[in-house]
Amino acid sequence: MNTDIWLVRYSEIFLKSEPVRRSWEDILIRSLASRLPDCSVTRERGRIWISGPVDPDQLRYTFGVHSFSPCKKVSLPEIREEIARYAEETGIGNVATFALRIHRTGEHTFTSQELARDLGDHLRGFYPSLKADLKNPEYELHIEVRDQNCYLYTEIFPGPGGVPLGASGTLVALHSGGIDSPVAMYMMMKRGCKIIPVYIKIAPFHDDSSEERARLIVEHLRRYQPDLSIQVIDDGDVYANRMQLKKKGLEKYACVLCKRHLYRIAEEIALKTGAKGIVTGESLAQVASQTLDNLFVLDDAVDMPVYRPLIGYDKEETIILARNIGTFDLSIMQVPSCCCAIPFKPATTSERGRIEEIEKTLYNE
Repeated sequence: MNTDIWLVRYSEIFLKSEPVRRSWEDILIRSLASRLPDCSVTRERGRIWISGPVDPDQLRYTFGVHSFSPCKKVSLPEIREEIARYAEETGIGNVATFALRIHRTGEHTFTSQELARDLGDHLRGFYPSLKADLKNPEYELHIEVRDQNCYLYTEIFPGPGGVPLGASGTLVALHSGGIDSPVAMYMMMKRGCKIIPVYIKIAPFHDDSSEERARLIVEHLRRYQPDLSIQVIDDGDVYANRMQLKKKGLEKYACVLCKRHLYRIAEEIALKTGAKGIVTGESLAQVASQTLDNLFVLDDAVDMPVYRPLIGYDKEETIILARNIGTFDLSIMQVPSCCCAIPFKPATTSERGRIEEIEKTLYNE
């Protein structure tokens, strides 16, 4: 069956005020046009139409797209003739029950119910045993009537939903390569944020395989943000500070001090790139450095917002999301990590003044 045109639906955009809706529509259309350079993208209120050689995967991974359908376009005067042909091509002869779903826009001499009744009777003339079932039909045919044009389709494919990418600005993401940070990046992308992933390679705890895992995850997430590009920072300060803390008997603060150091690296990149904050995969009370007290001290390390979309998630919920977006299997690859550097009894409660004193000692030596 040939597809004349693709119908793209959005949901959340439609709820916005007229200026915001128009702006977000423009962003979504530019995103679709960039992904599908050989296609034509046009719009009507509440609908976007794409004609040309559409790759459905590009629609499947475009934030802002709620759902999409391949359509057959016919004129209203031709609808009775064309609907019978289309229904035959799409399998109506193999079922016992059917339903017609009419969505109508514009001025017409008939109602949606009248059109559905007329076209249903017309189809039953070809298939006398066919019965209408509006609740649970085996075959469902949708008809979008817009003025004098009709669009026929039987399939509705889900998109990722959310807000068009770029509508909310840019964030720097601390990307560890583990399970949590890729999910956090995905969630902020879905809310319209472009992401700059930063992987900090901490010597000697990380090696090339650790970096490769982080790169593979970013490559996977590029389907959602085509220009996604990882920044890799080689860092030896964490290990040097860890040794100093051990000498001073302050090892329990190692994780909090490490995180503050990483936040500052992310902040520096954010300031250079115009990003509006930092995103991390932290979840409240998941590990010692993520208690409420320690998160408070971490926030104090930088002068910009830190966004934690997983803050109220437990690990199983995050794993489900990671599986859904396809990053889980990459994240559990066995590579060296800094887990071996975690103190035996890490501090679950830190005081800002005490941490600042320790930092002054470390950085002045």
